[in-house]
Amino acid sequence: MTKRKGFVNWRWQALWWYHFFLLWSTTIGQTRYSIQEELKQGSVVGNLAKDLGLGLSEIFERKLRVASEAGEEYFSVDAGKGELVVNGRIDREDLCGQSASCVLPLQVVIEDPLQLFRVEVEILDINDNPPRFPSNQITLEIAESTVVGVRFPLESAVDLDVGSNSLKSYSLSKEESFSVRVKEVAGERKVPELILAKVLDREKKAVHKLLLTALDGGNPVKSGTVQITVTVLDINDNVPLFEKPSYKVSVSENAEKGALIVQTKATDADESQNGEIEYLFGARTPETVLSVFTIDSVSGTVFLKGKLDFETTSNYELDVSAKDKGTPRMEGHCSVQVEVLDVNDNAPEIIFTSHPKPVREDSSNGTVIALLSVRDLDSGENGKVTLAVQKNSNFALKTSFSQNYALVTNGVLDREKISEYNIEITATDSGVPPLSSKKNIPVRITDVNDNPPVFTQRSYNVYLKENGVPGSILFSVSASDLDSGENAKISYSILDSKVQDVSVSSYVYMNSENGSIYSMHSFDYEKLKVFEIHVQAKDQGSPSLSSNATVHVFILDQNDNAPAVIYPSSAALGSLSHQRMPRSARAGHLVTKVTAVDADSGHNAWISYRLAEATDASLFSVNLYTGEVRTKRAVSEQDDSSQRLILEIKDDGEPLQSATVTVSILLEDALHEPISELRLHKASEPSKKSGRITLYLILSLASVSVLSLLTFVILAVKCMRSSRSSGSCCCMRRQDSEDYKNPNRNLQIQLNTDGPIKYVEVLGGDMMSQSQSFRSCMSPMSEYSDFTLIKPSSTTDFKEVISVLDASLPDSTWTFESQQVSHKCANHRSMQF
Repeated sequence: MTKRKGFVNWRWQALWWYHFFLLWSTTIGQTRYSIQEELKQGSVVGNLAKDLGLGLSEIFERKLRVASEAGEEYFSVDAGKGELVVNGRIDREDLCGQSASCVLPLQVVIEDPLQLFRVEVEILDINDNPPRFPSNQITLEIAESTVVGVRFPLESAVDLDVGSNSLKSYSLSKEESFSVRVKEVAGERKVPELILAKVLDREKKAVHKLLLTALDGGNPVKSGTVQITVTVLDINDNVPLFEKPSYKVSVSENAEKGALIVQTKATDADESQNGEIEYLFGARTPETVLSVFTIDSVSGTVFLKGKLDFETTSNYELDVSAKDKGTPRMEGHCSVQVEVLDVNDNAPEIIFTSHPKPVREDSSNGTVIALLSVRDLDSGENGKVTLAVQKNSNFALKTSFSQNYALVTNGVLDREKISEYNIEITATDSGVPPLSSKKNIPVRITDVNDNPPVFTQRSYNVYLKENGVPGSILFSVSASDLDSGENAKISYSILDSKVQDVSVSSYVYMNSENGSIYSMHSFDYEKLKVFEIHVQAKDQGSPSLSSNATVHVFILDQNDNAPAVIYPSSAALGSLSHQRMPRSARAGHLVTKVTAVDADSGHNAWISYRLAEATDASLFSVNLYTGEVRTKRAVSEQDDSSQRLILEIKDDGEPLQSATVTVSILLEDALHEPISELRLHKASEPSKKSGRITLYLILSLASVSVLSLLTFVILAVKCMRSSRSSGSCCCMRRQDSEDYKNPNRNLQIQLNTDGPIKYVEVLGGDMMSQSQSFRSCMSPMSEYSDFTLIKPSSTTDFKEVISVLDASLPDSTWTFESQQVSHKCANHRSMQF
């Protein structure tokens, strides 16, 4: 008992001594340790963090974990010290059997960024298994006539240890009739053979008891024993002998059931029943062999009974026995070595080491998405595997080390085009024919704020009637963003700008959520005709992106202004105008001209004049469009000297607006007729001119005509060379009777000639010594090219007014107005070009 205790203590001291001097080595991409089997749980294998170049803090931060390719977790990492420790019992014999080398591959995975390290732990054998025989007793029957030197194969002992700790020798208890000899067979297996050293004499000793001991090479040496009982038989004294002591064959693993494996043959020198041979497998043949092979007892032919699988068992050793039918029965033995040839019958298997994670769409090339490995159970060329990703993909495979790969990005990712990829990876071996397997890896692309909001239009036109209700909605803009989540949430705002030197936010405000624009007060066309709103759509990404659009707001005129009389000037101060007229006036005499303007535009500003009341309606008439008051007949002596006229002035709007003016006319005798400041007719009888003056006038007219014709030709050539299809601008000077009185006063007219003339701006001095301008309507169809003054306007906004009117009114409106203006203006000659 003391010896046993000392032996155990010595054994554990040796274990700890090996543990203290652990061997490890590091190569590119992997680390190797060596430990003995049967270490206690918690025993340190090595400082993994130090050997991998990691700090202790990185173990937590980068989520270090250890995965065993064997499936069971034999090791773990002490997070506090960074050491790789034993996690459970490690039995080398269970893991690797009697393989010369026993290596446990580990995969160490760390994240952020993803990295894979390969760690190999070599398990060293200790002498913890004694040799053991399959049974405790072996029984042999040997005829007494058996010659000296005959060998009888015995069951070999099995030692699960390897190397120096494996089975080394056999010894036999002292017996003069027998000796033992060790025979090495395939796989370096040592088989004991009992050799007859002396002729047996059954009459002297019928039974021999022998003790066979198997010894290993460990220190201390372990052993196992088996009892051999030899019964000496009389009579049949020839043993069947095989043609070969051993047979070696190779069979493909895909061989069909019933296939012939090998033909064995033995002969017996005896005759009769003593020479009849029966073939069978050895008594100790394991069930795993019997389920795969069968033997014909008469012919000795071995057939395939079950299915071969190279990946499970690559070699079989069969013990074939040939027994005669004599008494006692004699038997001979031979061994059959069956080598199973590998066939490419296993497709490669793709294994995830680290599952894929979502990747940002702005990730650079080479970003690791997932780690994976490949495995093929076949061997040789059949087990060589290549891994490939589908062509024209934004991803690629990068080799880490043997059979391990990293899936990385290899192109530009755009979530707005493809938000999720289903990557197909194909593993193909090198067998003939090659086998392959596929695996789909879903990779989700996460959004990056790389798309600004986009309006449905870059520019919007809004037509708004004046005098609207404050707070009413003007217009709604809409923008969309191809991004998702917070990157696609849009808020709307108005950019600061000026409208008539006032911030646009004083006129309108905007709902930041839906893009609706509201008015803050009522608009007046006569004060503001058009303005711009610059709106912005901004997403909530980081950094945020935005885009702008312009909303053009056109104010549409409403008939909200009545006509205002500006001449006679006295009418501007009251409703009564006093005029004088000679009694000698004839029919058609111009008494006065009433001029009125309307602050509105278009139809709303078209003015007509009507004589509402008169002292004598048969004496006076009013031109409907010019407001000229003329006599319908010659004044008679019976006409009252005081005439009173009430003129009604109406616009063409809806609802109609009107004003009245009262003109008081005093008929006087011997009153010289003054030169009317707006008289358009020439005297009925032209004054006589001298011949010289007439000649001068004819020459002047001819010169002017030639110059005009030359100018027209030059302008025509210039226009033909111009890239514009239409459009011109002209300035004309017009002087009437008022200009002769005030030579510093003139009119400048700008025309819009894009098609029919619609509106013109007439700039010049007014009749009441105030700088004014008049917006006028004209028609190109007018025979006399006359125009009617409609309303005063500021000279500074002429171009803006023309462009606004040209853009805001539909073509159909212009057509209608042109026809009306043509009709109205053709009857007037208040001003001529």
